[in-house]
Amino acid sequence: MELIKLTNDNLEKEHICCAISNNKDIQVLSKKNWLKDRFDEGLVFLKCNVRGKCFIEYIPAEYAWAPIEAPSYMYINCLWVSGQFKGKGYSNLLLDECIKDSKEKGKKGIAVLSSKKKLGFLSDQKYMKYKGFETIDTAEPYFELMYLPFDKNADRPKFKDCVKQQQAMKHGFSLYYTNACPFTEKYVPVLSDIAKAHGAEMEVIHITSKEQAQSSPSPFTTFSLYYNGEFITHEIQSEKKFEKILADRGL
Repeated sequence: MELIKLTNDNLEKEHICCAISNNKDIQVLSKKNWLKDRFDEGLVFLKCNVRGKCFIEYIPAEYAWAPIEAPSYMYINCLWVSGQFKGKGYSNLLLDECIKDSKEKGKKGIAVLSSKKKLGFLSDQKYMKYKGFETIDTAEPYFELMYLPFDKNADRPKFKDCVKQQQAMKHGFSLYYTNACPFTEKYVPVLSDIAKAHGAEMEVIHITSKEQAQSSPSPFTTFSLYYNGEFITHEIQSEKKFEKILADRGL
């Protein structure tokens, strides 16, 4: 299987796996603009030469948009191989290339965000354990930081204190998001409009820098929804799912 690495030279003509429509689509445009600013920081977006979700995205942890401390580690933003490509060895191919590249760049190991049970947008813990990763830190309600050290004496990654301490939030919904995922650019405005229509307060916090992301109250900065300071979900919500969240709270 041919692997394609996205760069500033081929970004306009290559699709980004999650959203495959044209570059004028707001989802594609937001993600590609986000990628352009990360390439110089060492971000790697590697995909199989197929039309669909089959890619890995990783970056030196110092530049990761996540509240972790993992100096000299590589951090996996996303490893996604959709069901149609399962059983073909593509996950192994992509992750092994990440491991190889990280070693060649002198990294101490690799860190990745997972969860106690299999959840969307988070790496599958069972698979990561199979590949040699182990959980090194946890954060409520279900996040787990896993790592694969290349040296047994390497420093261990950990979550920053900001995810361990409850932060003051406004009454109502608080939604943190970035453009690291193309879907947020579509759904965040939709959810905001739905909340407004229901008379529910919603504060939208658009994370636009790694510094802001690294001080986030949630380990998953791409999308995290709170209500009255209580974490609800990291999964990007459809209109129907968000309507249920509102209904469950009598809104």
